[in-house]
Amino acid sequence: MNDSDTLINVKEIIKGLNEKQIEAVKITDGPVLVISGPGSGKTRCLTHRVAYLIYQGILPENILAVTFTNKASGEMRERVEKLLGSPSASSTSSEQASSGRFMTTPQIGTFHSIGLKILRNEAPQLGYRRNFTVFDEDDQLGLLKRVMGDLEIDAKSFNPKIILYKISELKTQLIFPENHEPKDYYSEILAKIYKKYQQELKDLNAVDFDDLIVLPVKIFKQNSETLTKYQEMWKYILVDEYQDTSHDQYVLISLLAQKYRNLFCIGDDAQSIYQFRRADIRNILNFQKDYPEAKVVMLEQNYRSTKNIITAAQEIISKNKNQIQKSLWTENNHGEKILVAETINERHEAGFVISRMEDLMKSGLGAKDFAVLYRTHAQSRAIEEALIMSGFPYQIIGGLKFYERKEIKDILAYLKLVVNPTDSLALERIYNVPTRGIGKSIIEKVRNNSEKNIVAALAVSLESKNLPPRQLTAVTDFHKLLTDIGEISEKKNLREIIKYIIKKINYEDYLREFSLSKTGDYENLEDRMENLKELQTVASKYDDLSGKEGVEKFLEEVALLQHTDKLRNDPDRITLMTIHASKGLEFPVVFIIGMEEGLFPHSRTTYNPHELEEERRLCYVAITRAKDHLILTYTKYRRIFGSSSATLPSRFIGEIPVACADWQMIDDFDADDKIYY
Repeated sequence: MNDSDTLINVKEIIKGLNEKQIEAVKITDGPVLVISGPGSGKTRCLTHRVAYLIYQGILPENILAVTFTNKASGEMRERVEKLLGSPSASSTSSEQASSGRFMTTPQIGTFHSIGLKILRNEAPQLGYRRNFTVFDEDDQLGLLKRVMGDLEIDAKSFNPKIILYKISELKTQLIFPENHEPKDYYSEILAKIYKKYQQELKDLNAVDFDDLIVLPVKIFKQNSETLTKYQEMWKYILVDEYQDTSHDQYVLISLLAQKYRNLFCIGDDAQSIYQFRRADIRNILNFQKDYPEAKVVMLEQNYRSTKNIITAAQEIISKNKNQIQKSLWTENNHGEKILVAETINERHEAGFVISRMEDLMKSGLGAKDFAVLYRTHAQSRAIEEALIMSGFPYQIIGGLKFYERKEIKDILAYLKLVVNPTDSLALERIYNVPTRGIGKSIIEKVRNNSEKNIVAALAVSLESKNLPPRQLTAVTDFHKLLTDIGEISEKKNLREIIKYIIKKINYEDYLREFSLSKTGDYENLEDRMENLKELQTVASKYDDLSGKEGVEKFLEEVALLQHTDKLRNDPDRITLMTIHASKGLEFPVVFIIGMEEGLFPHSRTTYNPHELEEERRLCYVAITRAKDHLILTYTKYRRIFGSSSATLPSRFIGEIPVACADWQMIDDFDADDKIYY
């Protein structure tokens, strides 16, 4: 390939990029930090830089690009191959064909896939064989329980799931068993378990997911020759979404980039919203301290949203103190003003959202053009019911529909047994929720009993007295529980019955244990408890009905809602999701509901400056998902646990410039036309 061919290809690579993107792409050497605002072409900048490096003579095998998801890695690989004209990412030769095609692409992968690649080669340095197994969560928990049993540590006093979570936290902070210093009795127990757990993993020639990052770091710190080998292999390192890196990921990248310092990090501190997943915003804020010679490029031009939307987002984020100053702008037109609507309550709020959607659809928009964003999962319930009753198909991204969530289905199963004691499917769901030591074989006997009434069948099993003492106690307690719930349902209304069940079975404690074994935004305890509060809010509309009658009406309504929803399987669907799940997405029309103090920003963040700043970043992310229309709603009153409370508008609404928005009070809206409550 001659010089003129190279020149032509380079022109093709930077074609269509703006001035700042070209600047970021063409800095080949030294540390570079690119602050890429929402809708500013981050992925385009990243992939074009990889291609530019290669056309400057840098071998593809000397380039490492790190992402957070397999999807992002795949998309980046495809784009790079397209730019390079590479026929296959799996080709092994690094020679350039005369046609200009490159026979290899750079190493592109997630942090964990890169860590796994390193560990497959270097594991023997730590006493592992190269064919080690990567344990999933169930494997880890099973091993930990065995370890605790060997150490004679009571699992009731020290919950294995909590211990596993704490060990993961220690690993993220690169605290190994040998340098963990206990400070109290609990941490002494933790240290003992951690040490034996890690040794057992090693004996089994296994690693857990955290080890894929921390063990390569350990190897690099112990063996400078090994570190040098990888530094020579990956002389140019690119990291996507740098604001989302955790401490162990930060150290891994820092070590690899230590020698040549050709580190290109792209991200946006203003979109750092994953602290709960251990993302450390200090990594991006301190980049210039770590690399004083770094060049900083600001991608501030937004290609997605209107001027009004961008102005509002910029004004809100400017209130944060801990940030890299930026000024988002766009050449797009001003567009429609942001609509800020005050509604009476969440029922009216849902009805207003539907009404506004119908108006916008008259202009030619389809269901897929709409997104409804909310701070907590529980908020989806009123919107879901409004959409179902109005005939609109919808999907929930990053979560389950309200009546499909575990905690809701568990409580519904208890309620089903109240009105239908022969419902063996409901029994199957809750006989061991919470765990009460009843074996499946016992339940099979109960189901096969000639007595179809579950409570009566349990009584028959107890009378036979052919159960082992431990199981006899468990079945006795379960029988009494169902009997007590049945008696309460004769005296109390639906909401009180639900409250009684939750308290009687210590359901919150059970959810705490269950949630700690899961990961992701939806899986935390707070979301689950807020869903249960919302269930009680729904139940309050049956307060005037006697217990069983209210339960029956409620279960009928839920069944009808679910059936109606299943009948509509339209690919053109409205999208519902939490704001956390919306990052990286965009829609022509975005509704952000529940813009109230205590809800957004969330009540737990109000008195913590750092968490309040993360809430503001979350608002910034939410607003910048919108392309053409942005509608913010809040209520004057919101029902929690079935009781209506006065609310205040979110402070974020007050930070929107007056010229960018229209304020409306929707106090005469007949929401009953749109939603049944």
